[in-house]
Amino acid sequence: MRFEKYQTSGFYDEMFDASGQPRNGAAMLVQTIEALSAGEIEQCQRAAEVALLNMGITFNVYGHEAGTEKIWPFDILPRIIEANEWEQIERGLVQRITALNMFIDDIYHDQKIIKDKIIPEELILSGKCYLPPCAGLNPPRGIWCHITGTDLVRDSDGLFYVLEDNMRCPSGVSYVLENREVMKRTFPQVFEGLCVRPVDDYPDRLLETLQHMSPRGAPDPNVVLLTPGIYNSAYFEHSFLAQQMGIELVEGSDLVVYEGYVYMRTTMGLRRVDVIYRRIDDDFLDPNELRADSVLGVPGLLDVYRNGRVALANAPGTGIADDKAVYAYVPEIVKYYLSEEMLLQNVPTFVCSDEKQCAHVLANLDKFVVKEANGSGGYGMLMGPLASVSERERFHSLISKEPRKYIAQPMLAISRVPTIVNEGFEGRHVDLRPYILYGKDIHVLPGGLTRVALEKGSLVVNSSQGGGSKDTWVLAREEEVETPADAEVAQDVEASSC
Repeated sequence: MRFEKYQTSGFYDEMFDASGQPRNGAAMLVQTIEALSAGEIEQCQRAAEVALLNMGITFNVYGHEAGTEKIWPFDILPRIIEANEWEQIERGLVQRITALNMFIDDIYHDQKIIKDKIIPEELILSGKCYLPPCAGLNPPRGIWCHITGTDLVRDSDGLFYVLEDNMRCPSGVSYVLENREVMKRTFPQVFEGLCVRPVDDYPDRLLETLQHMSPRGAPDPNVVLLTPGIYNSAYFEHSFLAQQMGIELVEGSDLVVYEGYVYMRTTMGLRRVDVIYRRIDDDFLDPNELRADSVLGVPGLLDVYRNGRVALANAPGTGIADDKAVYAYVPEIVKYYLSEEMLLQNVPTFVCSDEKQCAHVLANLDKFVVKEANGSGGYGMLMGPLASVSERERFHSLISKEPRKYIAQPMLAISRVPTIVNEGFEGRHVDLRPYILYGKDIHVLPGGLTRVALEKGSLVVNSSQGGGSKDTWVLAREEEVETPADAEVAQDVEASSC
């Protein structure tokens, strides 16, 4: 029995319940794994790692002593989400993105939510990602957040909570697609009998979302992906998505503003650009209006955008909704704009810019996880219950000096998933980043990126800090499964085996 010695250890386990029995959606997967011959699953794991190497699936770690590029860490045991659970997640994400888009638009126009004292004015105006040059901007179709990656965690109560929003340049979706491809190549037998919803239509949906933004309504708008270049940590993804969508991958030096429009330099001369899927931060987009020292952006770009002659995804200024201090107000934001209660709850959050909340945090640093309001990648965090006295004292000083810069949350007992360790399985903590596209409608990619903390006991899942990933299987309901006739005309059916 492969899972005979597996321990759930008091955490919510995604594959087994507290009694050690497989959860409903995972029962067939467990049976399949148990039926494998000795060493077969380890052989599949090694084959997956070789496939990742041969496919060049990498990411960059700035300052890593082993070099710039690392092969993407991947564990072959999938994470399963049942159909009814996914439906709840999907509804909650659609609600959240709808409200946040309305919030961003309001912040850069009438600021009614501030005038009605729902959210403090100073909290917005002091936000690192609040961009005054975006005041009055009107993005095409009124959409600001075209691509979002929202981080979710499951707590010990079995419920999913939103950990943070990522609306500027969310990364990681290429690994979702490649993880599935690797699974289909190296471990096809585990798909048998399970109705797994496909993910491979994401590039097509992304391209449709971008084309929908075109300001001149051309039937075949020119869409480009703007990258900072080969040394960016997500460059693999930039090149992968551009190739999958069949669009040009460009750097700032490839683009020029001429007579009020954005053009791409080509060997045949200048070609007008309609839509820019930008993967560079706001501050670097336009040296004329933002960071004057930026060599990554395009001088004059914001003026063209302001005049409605080019579309940007995501719209500049969306980062104000990424601010973790603003995150604390999302329940109020949803109620204010939609007159609805939150379907996906936030993690309880203390905003240190509030004097009373800050005093509570400072007095209880041993109980909280402290994060920078605009931090990312797992850096600049304090894991209070696990930290030394000196670490807590250092953060006490940091928070006291710049309270607006920090928020605090209780440490969650986030869920775990069986992961291959040596020749057995051990539980490792995971989160989930679904990807949401906002175009003609709002589409949530089934599943998303499951990031796994490969180090035993670690809660940090970021790849830059030793984390890896798993394929995420959202199970389809029976009525969503394709019939044999449908399967005959499908190009690549992933969910037709049940």
